[in-house]
Amino acid sequence: MASLHRQPGKPNWFCAFTDQTGKRHFKSTGTTDKKTAQQICRTWANAALHGDGLTVEKARELISRGVADVMLASGQSLPGSTIRDWCKRWLETKEVENEATTHSRYELAIRGFVDFLGAKTDKDLDHLSANDVLRFRESCAKQVSVASTNTNLRVVRTCLNAAFRQGLVERNVASQVSGLKERGESKRRALTMEEVRRIMEMCADTPWRGLVLVGLYTGQRLADCARLTWQQVDLVKTSIWFVTQKTGKRLSMRLAKPLADHLSALPSTDDSNAPVFPRFAEMAEKNVSSLSNAFALEILIPAGLMAPRPTNKKSSGVGRTGKRQVNEVTFHSLRHTFTTWLKATGASNALAQLIVGHDSPLVSSRYTHLSAEDTTEPIGKLPDVTTDH
Repeated sequence: MASLHRQPGKPNWFCAFTDQTGKRHFKSTGTTDKKTAQQICRTWANAALHGDGLTVEKARELISRGVADVMLASGQSLPGSTIRDWCKRWLETKEVENEATTHSRYELAIRGFVDFLGAKTDKDLDHLSANDVLRFRESCAKQVSVASTNTNLRVVRTCLNAAFRQGLVERNVASQVSGLKERGESKRRALTMEEVRRIMEMCADTPWRGLVLVGLYTGQRLADCARLTWQQVDLVKTSIWFVTQKTGKRLSMRLAKPLADHLSALPSTDDSNAPVFPRFAEMAEKNVSSLSNAFALEILIPAGLMAPRPTNKKSSGVGRTGKRQVNEVTFHSLRHTFTTWLKATGASNALAQLIVGHDSPLVSSRYTHLSAEDTTEPIGKLPDVTTDH
């Protein structure tokens, strides 16, 4: 049984309690407030009675309950939240702060994390451990690419870091879990000239032709190409600019002649804010992955650059827990191709990074292994894929 005592000449209350073996303990509670001291003493006594049977989960529960009782005794309340409730609250905050596509990616990662934890998500945030996050990372690695696994981990880490800043947890356990290292070269690659011409043939005179030319001659990401507006295009000065969604940087570059010729031939409009590719802009605003899938189904698969997709998971022999196959050729391959072509003209790595929008030489090196010197007008030297030769 636990009891409180005062020591002569010492202001703080002392707690006396017995552990599971019958051994008696006598410790200072560190407080002069009797109610607070009683709550501390009770927590120590409860923990001591478990002895070797005190699990990590039980210890967290006792500590959490004890701290809450101590704060209540001193007239304070302890902030708290279940894992599920915090994740939901954090996502609601991010929905206001971020683009729809970014929020969708956050939602996908957090939903996966919550589903992985199962019933544990209804426990307090303090019950979450670094091992939980580590096991989530390993589970993701069995189902998706290394890049997607690391993105999921970064989202969870950001979510829990916000909980730490709010004072809901003492530390961010996800910060103890590092991302996976990518081994070997990127699976996505640049296209050969013959492959580019097959894509152009499949595009024919559809809007896909223009979108492919923008990707091929600017090296920008699918979402940025699809959202291109006429305000960003200056046909008189033959220039084009972007503010990339991923980096937020403004990029300005010369229009390659094949792209300038194609844009000049498109119907004109008085609305400078109008999208150059209305259908694609609408799809990108809703979900850029649907646009990527459409490009695969309407262009890459008919061109023989991607294997036909099974109508269901069962027919592929890969269930929902199976790792997704990463295709070597996607719309992103146009970005790889542009960078490779650019450096082949003699452009320096620094210039190539500036135009494509990379932040480090390491990232740029994944797109090409060519090294070249500076050039004044590299874009003007890019090959013309709109001709027959």
